[in-house]
Amino acid sequence: MNYNISHASKIIECEISLPSSKSISNRLLIIQAICKEKFKIRNLSESDDTTILFNALRKNEKIIDVGSGGTTFRFLTAYLATCKGEEFILTGSKRIKERPIEELVNALNKLGANISYVKKKGHAPLKILGKEMNGGDISIPANISSQFVSAILLISPTFKKGLTLTLNKKIVSRSYINMTLAILKCYGVKYMNRNNKISIPCHQKYIAQNYLVESDWSAASFWYEIAALAKNCKIKLNGLFQNSIQGDKKVATIFSKLSVSTNFIKDGVILKKTSIKPLTKTISLINTPDLYQPLACTLKGLNINCKLLGLNTLKDKETDRIKAIKKELEKVEKNQEINTYNDHRMAMCFAPLSLIYGKVIIQNPNVVTKSYPQFWEDLRKASFTVS
Repeated sequence: MNYNISHASKIIECEISLPSSKSISNRLLIIQAICKEKFKIRNLSESDDTTILFNALRKNEKIIDVGSGGTTFRFLTAYLATCKGEEFILTGSKRIKERPIEELVNALNKLGANISYVKKKGHAPLKILGKEMNGGDISIPANISSQFVSAILLISPTFKKGLTLTLNKKIVSRSYINMTLAILKCYGVKYMNRNNKISIPCHQKYIAQNYLVESDWSAASFWYEIAALAKNCKIKLNGLFQNSIQGDKKVATIFSKLSVSTNFIKDGVILKKTSIKPLTKTISLINTPDLYQPLACTLKGLNINCKLLGLNTLKDKETDRIKAIKKELEKVEKNQEINTYNDHRMAMCFAPLSLIYGKVIIQNPNVVTKSYPQFWEDLRKASFTVS
């Protein structure tokens, strides 16, 4: 199935209730599973990734298939390792079996876990024998995925000897590590974070409290793209806050130089068109790599040259996002079908380019359910034709 995307007037006026943050939701679900006391998570993400994690934590199945959920796979790898006396097989899609996991497995095993490979070394599926973990001092390369670091941090209160985690090499997606630490602090876990070393003392536990999940700044990035490509706009995005713990709030700063102003109001933001300010010649996305696709498509649509740096993790996402963007941007001018590569962000970043090229044809549009299930319905609210 394909969707044809177009917009008649190229003037956007709408109010959108964005999906809740799946990054926050997934961290909270792991904490909820570990916490001895019950608490409620309000506005939990309805994304595929979060739904799969939610079900995996409750169904008590011994063979768990996470589909294409990279975060879900990595967080479960760590969590299941702490489930004393239980045995699991953790697997996923073909792409999950290609994505890196060895550095996380090595680190967890050094901390006392019992994880082995069912087939190919360094790749899913995994065999996990749950046990009480000692913890202790460990180093981990931080240039592959911040999710490795977050996965370990989330289970660290269960370690008998606490945790001292040294982050080696250039840290990628640091904002997501900071998000994890902020949530740990919210649930009563004390830590020290200094000179790329995170220390979490032993004999701690999560303290239950209810949590309201804020809207997703990563999802907002596609509306910033729409605002930048439109002739004029007034877009209200509900549930976004200036003091957000999400690193992708940086999208507001970046797009302020691409003709989009952000006005924070009580319950969200309002995006409007402004004059384009000069962009720097380069922008580093080392801490916010999920902004790459909407930003790259915006620059293409506005015919602006700007070098994007800090993209070394993108080859190991749902697809090789750098290659995929380059290849599909060559098609969009010719109104050829856009291959989404089973990557939700590919579908969402190319649809707004219909404001520039008249029509965009998106293959496999349902892939957006991974993070933003109501994306196409929201586009219709903005007077896009989606058929």
